[in-house]
Amino acid sequence: MSLSKQELFDRLRRDSWQQQLSIRALSRKYGVHRRLVREALASPVPQPRKRPVRISPRMEPYKKTVDEWLRADLEAPRKQRHTAKRIGTRLEEDFGVTLPYTTVRDFVTARRRAIAEEGVPVEGFLTRHNAPGADAEVDFGEVWVDLAGQRVKCYLFAFRLAYSGRSVHRISRSCGQQAFFEGHVHALTVLGGVPAGQVRYDNLTPAVSKVMFRSRLREENPKWTALREFYGFTPFYCEPGLRGAHEKGGVEGQVGYFRRNYLTPVPRVETLEDLNRQIAGFEARELERRIGSRIRTIGQDFAREAPHLLPLPAEPFETAMTFQPRVDRYSRITVKMCSYSVPVRFIDRKVTVHLTGDTLVVFDNRREIARHVRLAGRGLEHLVLDHYLEVLLRKPGALQGSEALHQARAEGTFTAEHEAFWALAKQQLGESEGTKALVRILLLHRHQLHADVIAGLRAAVDLSSCSEDVVALEARKAAQAAGRAPTVTATPAPPDPFEPPGPQLPQVSHLSARRLAEPLPEDARPLPRLEQWDELLHLRRKDSS
Repeated sequence: MSLSKQELFDRLRRDSWQQQLSIRALSRKYGVHRRLVREALASPVPQPRKRPVRISPRMEPYKKTVDEWLRADLEAPRKQRHTAKRIGTRLEEDFGVTLPYTTVRDFVTARRRAIAEEGVPVEGFLTRHNAPGADAEVDFGEVWVDLAGQRVKCYLFAFRLAYSGRSVHRISRSCGQQAFFEGHVHALTVLGGVPAGQVRYDNLTPAVSKVMFRSRLREENPKWTALREFYGFTPFYCEPGLRGAHEKGGVEGQVGYFRRNYLTPVPRVETLEDLNRQIAGFEARELERRIGSRIRTIGQDFAREAPHLLPLPAEPFETAMTFQPRVDRYSRITVKMCSYSVPVRFIDRKVTVHLTGDTLVVFDNRREIARHVRLAGRGLEHLVLDHYLEVLLRKPGALQGSEALHQARAEGTFTAEHEAFWALAKQQLGESEGTKALVRILLLHRHQLHADVIAGLRAAVDLSSCSEDVVALEARKAAQAAGRAPTVTATPAPPDPFEPPGPQLPQVSHLSARRLAEPLPEDARPLPRLEQWDELLHLRRKDSS
């Protein structure tokens, strides 16, 4: 039976100890040399096999020259250094010798590693002294969120005070300039002050337009300069790449810690506002944590640090961007390479766009006309079906294959109740008129709550009626049953539990099923005559005497 050298050593040592066999007996039993037996008894670990040092006689005369070339590469640009193939070619051109590629490759690989390690000191680090209220660190990190049933990649903004370790976090759909600015405004507001020393950053695009070669100088984005001067803190930009990561290691570790401990498993929320509210609760729990071997908690250290922070300005910095695009013929505006819909009455007009990190609000003068969730990406579009209803009344055939309808179905605003009413209306009134009836129902959403209109649609379908009057009446009754006003123009505020109840709303009567099933009789009364009223025009006014 073949044994490995380690197994053979174990058996030799065991038999020598248990059976008290001599070296000669062990040699005969296992068929090995006595020298190997002595080696096993001297050490339980076999000596590694010695590898012969290979020499290359043909390469020997040119090793010194190749070494000089490789040393010169240390100062050359990274993409213009010698490869093994290029060295072989130069040897052939300069010395007329043709060497095998493997011979040159093996020598270059070994010598390049040795030359790079020659004279390189061991890299060491020093602990930084953090004064209270002086320094802070900022970074972004990627995080995945199940947002409204769909998994999307978001970004975690982290602002960490170096002395206490107090951190403020905020999640946004992008890591662009608006999210970067909003994170600062939110963090400084939560902390209640501004660090008096330096705030350390990567060379982020929202802040840095250009990195000066081999220096700490940076060409800053003008709006970023305005923000830091507004709050009065001093930025410190780390070295590019991995070499600069240790210069703000506190926030680098904080992003990973927060993601592992509070965002695992993947959070499921309807909106990012809900998640940011949860994060505020997580940050409150963090105040009771101790970092490493510190004797005080984060909250206790922050209580000592807070008085040293600089005061905040009276008003927060305005982080949003303003644009004035023109609405195209598809009733869309394009902002940051993404398209958003507006009501069709604003086609070919300029509107004002207020863009933040998460939302996009469209104004006509000072009146808000549309609001969208900001899209993260390029070439995306968000269309609201309500913006196209006036066009669909004139072109009902365009509804079926429209992108706005597809997005409304995906978002859940165009429900199964709408589909059932549409099918019933097309069956009773035809394709075109049935679609117009549906569009008139969609117009009801502008003046009545979504839940009330859905209740009206259910009642109309149950009665096999496609009349918009029936839907409106049943929607009003649903609102009255819930104690709400039957007609609304905006989302109502939640009721005040301490306010006495108001007057009872008027009751809304039902239409009977018999009246809905039977057509109403035509009005046979004659039209009113107005000839006698025309005679009054010819009467003269009597003078008063």
